[in-house]
Order: sequence, then structure tokens, then C-alpha cells
Amino acid sequence: MPAKRGSSPPLHGVDFTSAPRKAKPITLASGRLHDDVLVLESLQTFHDFDSFSEWLAQPGPWVGGFDFPFSLPRELTEQLGWPTTWPELIRHYASLSRETIRETFKLVCDARPVGSKFLHRAADLIAQSSSSMKWVNPPVAYMLHAGAPLLLNADVTIPIMHQGDPNRIALEAYPGMIARSITRESYKNDSKALQTPERRKARLAIIKALEQGAHPRQIRIDTGAFRRRLLDDGSGDLLDAVLCMVLAAWGWQRRSANYGLPPHDALEGWIVGA
Repeated sequence: MPAKRGSSPPLHGVDFTSAPRKAKPITLASGRLHDDVLVLESLQTFHDFDSFSEWLAQPGPWVGGFDFPFSLPRELTEQLGWPTTWPELIRHYASLSRETIRETFKLVCDARPVGSKFLHRAADLIAQSSSSMKWVNPPVAYMLHAGAPLLLNADVTIPIMHQGDPNRIALEAYPGMIARSITRESYKNDSKALQTPERRKARLAIIKALEQGAHPRQIRIDTGAFRRRLLDDGSGDLLDAVLCMVLAAWGWQRRSANYGLPPHDALEGWIVGA
């Protein structure tokens, strides 16, 4: 159901990386809904998991959209004989090395037919996001390995999946879902040599659409003093964090209905807005 008019609690969007560092930090966009407008209030970065974990532990209420997969396909976990409840699965997954994860998933892929090497969660198929098995391009299996244990350790609530602190709500978000609804043009690249005027133009198109609410989620954003930073960031990390914040806001508007999440497998989870 739509939000009532007034101000929301803090809403956050997180563009995540499995290897945070100064050159590629975890990026956080924060704001609030004021009546019908989502006001961007701050942009922050975290260069390591410790500082990000400290932020996760901050008292609520808040709702965050996080750009990394929260779980694996049920078919995969059952095939491997791994735990099939979310906390136990994440603890087991966290205990594995990335090399072990890559080798295990490669064996699964090698045994599958061409064209369907990777298994997918139901939400991945709808959102057109990468399988959480993928260890390259993008390495979302490693993002899951790094990120999901942080959520579990922070004891946040993930609707339907995990009941933790009811004042800190984590939603899996996929910024590409909104970006593709606005433009199919590439808008980002981590390589400075590939941060072209064309990609800048695509970022501008996304920013304008967000400001006008001209996208399927229909949430208007006031980018304020941060507009130029969003436009100039050729990596797209800042803009992706804002897109995740939009999805968090969309979920908060539907907080009385499981944040807009449909009935789904509590092991696999769901992508907010999919």
C-alpha cells in the first residue's frame, strides 16, 4: 500500500563490493521520503568491512536496499547437500574459501548443458540479475560470501528470510532493474579509459528520470547538492547506491505488506521491486 504523507525513517542504498578499498569502496546513499519526494541527504563510502559493519550496527529505525545477493538457488544447495535454512546456509558458506566456492560451482556448471550452466533463484529470472553462483563478470558469488554474513552478524531483519532487529530492515536490491527501465545504454565502467561522454549522457538520462519520477517505481528524487557528483562518477557506484535507495523507499511504502515482497522461498529470498 502507498505510504502516508509525511517523513519516512532513514532510507539507505548500498552499492557493495566484495573487495572494498580506497579505489573501490562500498558506497552508501541515504535520504528520507518527505511526502512524495525522496530527498537525498548524504553519500558515504567505506573502505573496509569493519567500518561498514559499524554502520550496519547503528540503531534503527532504518530500511536499506543492498546490491548483492542474499542467498543461493535452492536447487544448488540441495544438490550440494548444504543447509537449507538461511542462517545455517550463510554460516556454512562463510566458512568456505573463495577458491573452494569457485571450484565447487565450476564443477556444477561443467556438468550442466551449454546455455544453462548457472542455476538461478526465482527472483533472478524476473529481475534479470546474475546468478548468485557467478564468480566472475560480476563476481556476485563472492559478494554474497562477503555481504550476507555481515547482515547475519548484524542481526538485521530480512523480511520472510530472517527475523532480527525489527527496526533495521535489509532488502536485497538490484539497481540495474531501474536503470534498464530508463535506458539500455551503458552508464558506468570502473576503468577510467572507458568512462566516456556517452556513458555520462546515459547517467544524465537516469538522473533526470529519477528526478521526474519517470520510471516504473514512480518515486521522485531531490538530488540537491549531490547531482553533480552522481553525474561525474564514471564508475556509477554513487548512482547505483541511489537506485538502491529508491528501491528501499519503494519497499518502505509497502511496509505493511512485507515491503512489497511476494510470497517466496525463504531460503532463496527475493529482490525488492521485482
